[in-house]
Amino acid sequence: MIQGGFPEQIWRSWPRRAAFLLLAWCTLATIIRPQPEPPPAGPEEAALRFDAVALDQSDPARRRLGALIFLEGWRISSDSPRFGGISALHVERGEAIALSDAGTLFRFALPRAAGAGRVLLVPLPDGPGPATRKSNRDSESMWLEGPWLWVGFEKHNMVWRYRRADLRPMAAARPEPMRRWSANAGPEAMARLADGRFLLLGEGLNDGRGESDAVLFDGDPAEPATPASSLRFRRVPGYRVTDAALLPDGRLLILSRRFAWFEGLSAVLSVADVRGLTGGATIEGREIARLQPPLTLDNMEGLSVTVENGRTIVWLASDDNFFPLQRTLLLKFALVE
Repeated sequence: MIQGGFPEQIWRSWPRRAAFLLLAWCTLATIIRPQPEPPPAGPEEAALRFDAVALDQSDPARRRLGALIFLEGWRISSDSPRFGGISALHVERGEAIALSDAGTLFRFALPRAAGAGRVLLVPLPDGPGPATRKSNRDSESMWLEGPWLWVGFEKHNMVWRYRRADLRPMAAARPEPMRRWSANAGPEAMARLADGRFLLLGEGLNDGRGESDAVLFDGDPAEPATPASSLRFRRVPGYRVTDAALLPDGRLLILSRRFAWFEGLSAVLSVADVRGLTGGATIEGREIARLQPPLTLDNMEGLSVTVENGRTIVWLASDDNFFPLQRTLLLKFALVE
């Protein structure tokens, strides 16, 4: 049985075109992918396996990627069928907290070396509709701060706030500006700006406009009475938003993803100045790095920013779609704009 993705030696030996076709197959499989098992009634602990990966398997010494320096990377696998589908990421104090698009939080210590680890899987106890339907737990974005966890749900286009200590739901809203969003273009990215306001970005559709819907909240987006304004985000052409994180200087780092025939998957990081943002504005980003074959990547959906010894650290995680031929990756970079 293959756990956590395709064996690394096969990835090394296949011709590049075959790898592109494999990625295409994996991406199409997301449409008909098997559903993850229903979440257990309570938390579950499971084993993890960390295998080191290079940025460029054909050139393991390569480190530079645009404005990023590659520090280390891991392919993560687990003995739990509920581990995977990472759609949002938060890193703090040596721990990764990831959210799956099946409504489950993962908590695990960041790896120091290849080998074994443990993960705590905690399903969200409540959400928009019964947990027996995955569409009711399609959690695509989150923001962790202090005692609170905010979660953005696609399909329903809702924002819920949970108490971090026990995941008890405390507030929920279906903001008016998000009610017209497509069920497949919901809140993919969430960030709290330096002035305390919240910004949510929709994934966007391949409708030729090249823009994604966005909403700026004056306060808590899970409170129905919070004033909100509509905005637009001008996407990198051909790419769709998957996550965002705030940089230490208050700018927004945005992760976007693309799938193209015979090219496979790729991802782009861009920076937008959102300081002093106002309703009705169009957010413009500046590309700083691009991940594309033959570099190590998968369906990149999770993004987090930390600071280590004065350096800004960028973390990327991939969504394996609960599909055995895709991988859960965790990549660590230093930002050197």
